[in-house]
Amino acid sequence: MEVTENDIARIPVRNLRVPRDAFVAVWAAAERRCFEQGDRGVTDWYAGGVAATCQWMAGAIVRTQTGRRFLAYSPATDRSATAYEELIEAEYLAAELLDVRRPELLETRPGWCEAIRATLRWAWRRNGPPPLDLPAVPRPAVG
Repeated sequence: MEVTENDIARIPVRNLRVPRDAFVAVWAAAERRCFEQGDRGVTDWYAGGVAATCQWMAGAIVRTQTGRRFLAYSPATDRSATAYEELIEAEYLAAELLDVRRPELLETRPGWCEAIRATLRWAWRRNGPPPLDLPAVPRPAVG
């Protein structure tokens, strides 16, 4: 999915505890990585987990290849409910134990659980680095 201006405008302010532009940069990078890897025939579960978590936190409308549209599901609990503060915290707690409760994900979706945890730790708990490395943005010279 491409992150559009409409997607960005829909992001509830209270759903993020990092700057919106940083969140959008991570989300767009994850979506790009999923697309690029998919073109190579590779399923990148880590990038997919980051993208899915961002989509849900942002309240994004996801479009399938057939054109069907639906509200993004929560990545750890697979809920169809819109993300809001208390639900994000519950999702964070569920994500912390996701690979314990669903150990098959470690083999069937390598990197998925780790990506969800890393994204929620960063964007919700403000604990740790962004879940994806982003290219450095050159700063203008001062003086």
